[in-house]
Amino acid sequence: MGIINTSDILETIGMITAENLDVRTVTMGISLLDCIDPDPKRACEKIYNKITTKAARLVPVVEDISREYGIPIVNKRISVTPIAMLLGAAPDADPVDYAKALDAAAKKVGVNFIGGFGALVHKGFSNGDERLIRAIPEALAQTDLVCSSVNIGSTKSGLNMDAVRLMGQIVHDTAARTADNMCLGAAKLVVFCNAPEDNPFMAGAFHGVGEPDCEIHVGVSGPGAVRAALAKLPKDAPLDEVAELVKRTAFKITRLGQLVANLASERLGMPAGIIDLSLAPTPAIGDSVANILEEMGLESCGCCGTTACLALLNDAVKKGGVMASNHVGGLSGAFIPVSEDDGMIKAATCGSLSIEKLEAMTAVCSVGIDMVVIPGDTTPEVIGALIADEAAIGMVNSKTTAVRVIPAIGHKAGDTLDFGGLLGYAPIMPISTWKPDVFIHRGGRIPAPMQALKN
Repeated sequence: MGIINTSDILETIGMITAENLDVRTVTMGISLLDCIDPDPKRACEKIYNKITTKAARLVPVVEDISREYGIPIVNKRISVTPIAMLLGAAPDADPVDYAKALDAAAKKVGVNFIGGFGALVHKGFSNGDERLIRAIPEALAQTDLVCSSVNIGSTKSGLNMDAVRLMGQIVHDTAARTADNMCLGAAKLVVFCNAPEDNPFMAGAFHGVGEPDCEIHVGVSGPGAVRAALAKLPKDAPLDEVAELVKRTAFKITRLGQLVANLASERLGMPAGIIDLSLAPTPAIGDSVANILEEMGLESCGCCGTTACLALLNDAVKKGGVMASNHVGGLSGAFIPVSEDDGMIKAATCGSLSIEKLEAMTAVCSVGIDMVVIPGDTTPEVIGALIADEAAIGMVNSKTTAVRVIPAIGHKAGDTLDFGGLLGYAPIMPISTWKPDVFIHRGGRIPAPMQALKN
């Protein structure tokens, strides 16, 4: 770790006690490829047994580290191989049974969430993919801890518009199936372009096929610490000084994550995977990415200048983090989820932040349309078109983009949906109701852009 001076230690302690600095998650990635079985009952038993064996000590070990070092570690999670890959070998299986096996295993070992009930369909559907996707509404309604993600496009392959059309319907149906519970199913479902195979954050975490059998990923956080550091700068400090301060703060935050990753890896006897540098906000006052942008000099997040401020923030966080860890991965940017960020909630409520502005902001950060609540009568075609827009930004810019949108069944724009806990609450944002139906029903593929030919 090198030489650490006393003032750095005291500063980090201050970030933890006063500025909501925490390690957001320690996520264990587990491969389920050796659980493939044509007998669905046996496959589910293998899944349950492997997870409960490999992750048996995850929660107590992480809690011990948290206690010993005084570092708040908010979530313990598991990510697994996309379940659609296991379903291909079992043509008669009900995918919901696999989701229930994941849920039972997650509850047994005591984690907060388990991710990987998903499919990778950026170039088309293989055996098991479409069955899994169609089972998502029921699977998320019948489980508590299971999260789902579907990758529908990539820079190398273009966009699978048949999958986009299907996901518009699935997002709508998942919200409808959990309408009696704040449409919560849709909050546990994310649609990706360029999905990373080592992301520790939910709902998008899954264990990619190129990963080892088991590994430990850490997702750091700390928007409150970045905002507090910027608050000490004079209001006329030039922007290169702002960037330098963000970079130094991100370095310290990432060092904390690297320490936790090293300790957890050693104690659990499995390799450390990646540190994800994403600034992940919470509904707590001050722990907000929107507040960082406002600290840079914006009256309200969403006004003109927001995209430029977010670009500076994202780049500086990455530069600081890369110096602190050799293995940076996952999403590593700034999350801008509306319901989970007190500043974003206020900006959306007062009208300075719109869905169109969030889409523009996606061009410079990881996940732009995230935990956005839209009116319940939004059509599946409009949802599909929103997914296509976000995915196009990711595809053309060779970056990860994603949509986690919640149609609030039975509610209209201006109402509020309250999820409670880490998911927070959000105003229902208006969305364009002009119809993209003909475009969405064409299907087929949007070809890969020229950037795909880099090699």
